[in-house]
Amino acid sequence: MKIIKLYIIALSALLIGGCSESFLDSEPIVELTSANFYKNKKDAEMAIVGCYDGIQVLYSSGVAFPVLSEVLSDNTFGATGNGDNFSYQLFDEFDLQRSPSDVDVLNSNWEVYYKAIYRCNTLIEKMEQIDWEGDTAYMHSIESQARFMRAYAYFDMVRIWEKVPLVLVPTNENIPQANPDDIYKAIAEDLAFAAENGAETVEAGKINKWAAKALLARVYLFYTGLYGKADLAGVSKTDVLEGLEEVIASENYGLIDEFKNLWPAASSKMAESGIGLETTYAGKDNMETLFAIKYNITSDYNGNTDGNHWMVMMGLRTQNFIPYGKGWGACTVLPSLYEAYEAGDTRRDASIISIVGEGLEFDNADQREYTGYSNKKYTPLSAVFLDENGNEVVRDVAEGNGATNFMIGQFQDYVVIRYADVLLMAAELGSANAQTYFDEVRARAGLASKTATFQNIMNERRFEFAFEGIRYWDLLRQGVETAANTIAINTKVLNGGLEANKVISKQNIMDTRGFQIVPQTQISRSGGLLKQNDGWN
Repeated sequence: MKIIKLYIIALSALLIGGCSESFLDSEPIVELTSANFYKNKKDAEMAIVGCYDGIQVLYSSGVAFPVLSEVLSDNTFGATGNGDNFSYQLFDEFDLQRSPSDVDVLNSNWEVYYKAIYRCNTLIEKMEQIDWEGDTAYMHSIESQARFMRAYAYFDMVRIWEKVPLVLVPTNENIPQANPDDIYKAIAEDLAFAAENGAETVEAGKINKWAAKALLARVYLFYTGLYGKADLAGVSKTDVLEGLEEVIASENYGLIDEFKNLWPAASSKMAESGIGLETTYAGKDNMETLFAIKYNITSDYNGNTDGNHWMVMMGLRTQNFIPYGKGWGACTVLPSLYEAYEAGDTRRDASIISIVGEGLEFDNADQREYTGYSNKKYTPLSAVFLDENGNEVVRDVAEGNGATNFMIGQFQDYVVIRYADVLLMAAELGSANAQTYFDEVRARAGLASKTATFQNIMNERRFEFAFEGIRYWDLLRQGVETAANTIAINTKVLNGGLEANKVISKQNIMDTRGFQIVPQTQISRSGGLLKQNDGWN
């Protein structure tokens, strides 16, 4: 097995590929639009970097989509600190009465989505005025990347709120919420364009046609499943399966040998010297990554927002246990998930921290909804460092490598689409190689073959993608009632060390249809043009 030693002063294997602090903010881009920008290929390159930056900061404030997705699922409870407000319980229990003042809890999310979309819209609108110097392939690649990112933002939004304003040109007009069919049509058209015209080359951090084909399949499965449709705005089952088969046949991607090596915390331990970490982490942009949102440690409080600002929410509540770093204790894991893995499934211990099982002396006095389990895939790292006097101190790895603060300087990328997802989606869609694809995923986890039925594939997806922001949407696309029946629970947890009831009502999920509260600020700003979702009044 390859061992990479991560010395405290050089974590480059983990840091490579993040967006630099020179990435453009939306304001300079907008100022240049009407005067001297969008003229040549250099301007186009700067503009597409600005679009990536817009996507990078989507999850920098509010309740980030990857965290929200897990809170909503049957994988985790909302948790957080025992003295915190109840925002995460509002989501977890689909109940505004858990935190009645949180009518704007998703307002910052709404705003950053539309800022990112504005950047993409502006570049797409200006494509024809740019001098491409005859480089049609480059022109198509730039437009494909912008349209992919616009589709990505809208796919998040339409799943969170279902009905949102559909804005496909730069505008500040007051626009009503669109019918979901129209939003999905726009998403499908953008992704179909990117799948046809995107670059075929695989370049770290850049969107290509293979990522577009994979995301189009994910959108297709969610839309046709939830709404009971035969196709996605003219995109058929045959179309999306063909796209997935092309991704597989391209041989650009594959499964890495050991599941744990996909995740920094799962593949790292204290170095033999006691200083720093040793890891077998496969690194960013490994062969399994089709699309990831990139992060690095350069975030600060002066406008640079390149760090992973949400991962700290999912760390163990205020305590370091090398290699696990401290965080705010959201998303405690249900024991039922830990117990559901098959015997010998290597994904369980690579995905879940068993606090007792790993002998961690965790103090749960400040932990809400303590279950004894936490997520391992997206958790901060800690290690022993030498301070300026040569003394050994345990510190967050991001801070130890120069991050301004552990809360905003986490550097682990959010891997949106992995090759394993391509294999399982292709199996679900009825590929002639469905059983082979299904078995490949199971074999990597150390498991024997099992018949690739729909339900077995759904179960496999839960274990393969736990804590990656996928499970809830896999449930919801099977129907609101299926999601509600699966998520509803009445059990015991520990709040501040004291036993308490934890209830998630099926009726609440049915009443909201699984969608979230539209920010009251946005409704007010629209003069009432925007309407609140069912179940949140």
